[in-house]
Amino acid sequence: MKVGVVGAGQVGAATVLSLIERGGMCREIIVVDRTAARAAGVAADMRYATPLSPTVDVRAGGYDDLAGAAMVVITAGVNEKGGGATDRSDTEGRLRLIGTNAKVYSDIVPQIVAVAPNAVLMVVTDPPDPLAELVRHLAKHDRVFSTGTLIDSLRFRVHLADRLRVRPRDVQATVVGEHGTSEVLLWSSASVGGIPALELLAHAGESLDHVRQEIENDIRYANITIIEGTGASQYGIGVVSAVLVEAVLRDERAVLPVAAYYEPFGVTLSLVSVLGAGGVQQMYEPVMNDDERASLERSIAALRTAAKHALAAS
Repeated sequence: MKVGVVGAGQVGAATVLSLIERGGMCREIIVVDRTAARAAGVAADMRYATPLSPTVDVRAGGYDDLAGAAMVVITAGVNEKGGGATDRSDTEGRLRLIGTNAKVYSDIVPQIVAVAPNAVLMVVTDPPDPLAELVRHLAKHDRVFSTGTLIDSLRFRVHLADRLRVRPRDVQATVVGEHGTSEVLLWSSASVGGIPALELLAHAGESLDHVRQEIENDIRYANITIIEGTGASQYGIGVVSAVLVEAVLRDERAVLPVAAYYEPFGVTLSLVSVLGAGGVQQMYEPVMNDDERASLERSIAALRTAAKHALAAS
């Protein structure tokens, strides 16, 4: 199968590398960028690693080369650093990038759809959820989803595991809503081996309110912390993107918190989603307590406003 990656910046390059390293899910990767020389450089660099992986052909191309692609991953646009969204006190967060990146997408998406009308489209660019809403509008189909809060949920698991001194893979914890400052951490259902995480944290002797606040801040502002050190958040989201491509191409029906349009709420957001052939096949509302439900309603309101902004800016 052919997979396209549009945007050969740091996230796009990390995604291509992760696709190669996981191996076997696609036979051909096309790298497209507005700067052809950058796409060519990234593709050439990656090609030299392919003899160590299952057979895959990596090459740079234009939009016409996406013809026949089963899936296209869109990473193009400015990141939080480039878009001036690195202030932890700014409640708008990465939503500040909508205006700029909506214009980028209004140029990119019609070109993708013109040559690959049957492709599943995955949005990675920040802010991914309102941009996915825009892609649905531009593409005129529902085979669209964003990486949503999967990376946030993984961060939640990592930080809980650190506190509880267990493996992150043994922690069950989910973030829903916006991939951004209004995201909702579902503390009420977080667990380790079926034991509520809050119960385990209480045994540690620290103030639960203090621990929760620290973990939530670490997760909400993780991108900013990473950007302060490296200039871009890229490796974690690159791996996430490759895993999601794999789930679609292999029709895994994986249960993951990625974002798609949810009719009951009338907006694109992350819930408990079933991901497989064609993209998100089903979405479920997880069990929440009253506080979490209220927080989700606030996140939904923020996303509705953001989606309207994205459509207007395009």
